[in-house]
Amino acid sequence: MTSGRSFYITTPIYYPSDLPHIGHGYTTVAVDTLARWHRQAGDDTWMLTGTDEHGQKMLRAAAANNVTPQEWVDKLVTESWFPLLETLDVANDDFIRTTQPRHEERVQQFVQALFDRGYIYAGEYEALYCVGCEEFKPEAEIVDGTGPFEGLKVCAIHSKPLELLQEKNYFFKLSEFQDRLLELYKTEPDFVRPESARNEVVSFVRSGLKDLSISRSAFDWGITVPWDPSHVIYVWVDALLNYATAVGYGNDPEQFARRWPAFHVVGKDILRFHAVIWPAMLMAAGLDVPRGVFAHGWLLVGGEKMSKSKLTGIAPTEITDVFGSDAYRFYFLSAIAFGQDGSFSWEDLSARYQAELANGFGNLASRTVAMVEKYFDGVVPSAGAYAEGDLSIQKIVADAAAAADSAVERFRIDEAIAAIWTIVDALNGYITENEPWALAKDEAQRERLGTVLYTAAEGLRALAVLLSPVMPSSTEKLWSALGADEGLGLLVEQPLRRAGEWGALGAGAKVTVLTPLFPRVEQA
Repeated sequence: MTSGRSFYITTPIYYPSDLPHIGHGYTTVAVDTLARWHRQAGDDTWMLTGTDEHGQKMLRAAAANNVTPQEWVDKLVTESWFPLLETLDVANDDFIRTTQPRHEERVQQFVQALFDRGYIYAGEYEALYCVGCEEFKPEAEIVDGTGPFEGLKVCAIHSKPLELLQEKNYFFKLSEFQDRLLELYKTEPDFVRPESARNEVVSFVRSGLKDLSISRSAFDWGITVPWDPSHVIYVWVDALLNYATAVGYGNDPEQFARRWPAFHVVGKDILRFHAVIWPAMLMAAGLDVPRGVFAHGWLLVGGEKMSKSKLTGIAPTEITDVFGSDAYRFYFLSAIAFGQDGSFSWEDLSARYQAELANGFGNLASRTVAMVEKYFDGVVPSAGAYAEGDLSIQKIVADAAAAADSAVERFRIDEAIAAIWTIVDALNGYITENEPWALAKDEAQRERLGTVLYTAAEGLRALAVLLSPVMPSSTEKLWSALGADEGLGLLVEQPLRRAGEWGALGAGAKVTVLTPLFPRVEQA
């Protein structure tokens, strides 16, 4: 399950001009869960997130708000993006901003290295540009406008008119890396996941690569090209480099060697930047390519991709203020197959919260702890001889732990949660079948009662460990209620690779009152 080696994982670097919506939160909690899992498994884990603060889009937004670009991004990051991490209980190790000197200086070093190695040249460029995407659009993403934009060419993603730009730019020789990229995808079939994303990337590269414009001269909000200060570096080149600059590229070789290469989790709309342009840039610089790129699907609301501009954006706090951060994390990570599009609805969220969290996991925890308190004065009893049903629970726990770990290795968080949830369902059925409240009425069944309640409590111990990366708040409460005074600190010391080993919860532990992990939510 774990090698103890570096596990460096990143979210996309977000545009702060787009206020955080549940799509941003979905990506972030997915990466946080993967990082927590590997950290708890004993890997040398590092999670990075951050904001992409340069480019024409940001410049125009600042001007529209009558402030400087730096003032604008400072306000957005402070008021919206830092609070998002707290709202969703994200335990990132670093947050990088592309306006930080540590990033800007190292980006210039990298681009200078590409220039010195002969991979950058000057040329003229004319093409249709989408300010929203910060990208010159390929033909496949250019469509005819309708309604107020009839007669214009618009971006297929943003549905807004494209701008025809003609500039003297510097170009990166991306076309020279077509064969090397195809060989990478062939020799490392898991470099791009899921398979649908891999097939898209391979098809795109096989169709032929054009050299990439990597500078702009029409505006100055960006990192200047080191050999020509009249140009700023193309915002996507600047942004992609955050993954390297944040872990010491160009400044701390020891840290860089320890962390790099990384896994990147991105939305499928920015897959090509990460799976084509980024590895080509690294190859040109003589650096290792990423360990892998995983593209998840879109969150759909009313059949449309989540978007503030289309009024489909929902702030994460609209959910967490009602259901809590753990429910947010659980819902999006379990209800959607990671790597595919998924639809959000309030009705589905509410139904899953009640059935799976409040009635399923939460009730299991509450009644188990309550029965230990009632029948054994709050002391976890010793188990006697195990019957067939008890051994079945032990096997389910062991199998679930192994299956969940295997799923996480494949970045299928939804499958990991489904495997873990077999323990919840099995324990609820086990308690119903064994009726400890009936056993408690017969003194001759005292040993059997102890075995049943120990089995339920030990199953909860395994659930606390396995679900901790997904729902850190509620599992810490559960862990403490099971008699672990050190709380999550001790929980994290329970390696995930041993989560399925039976008997880790010692008899004699003193349980404490457990308030509802998932309180009932009254629907308006």
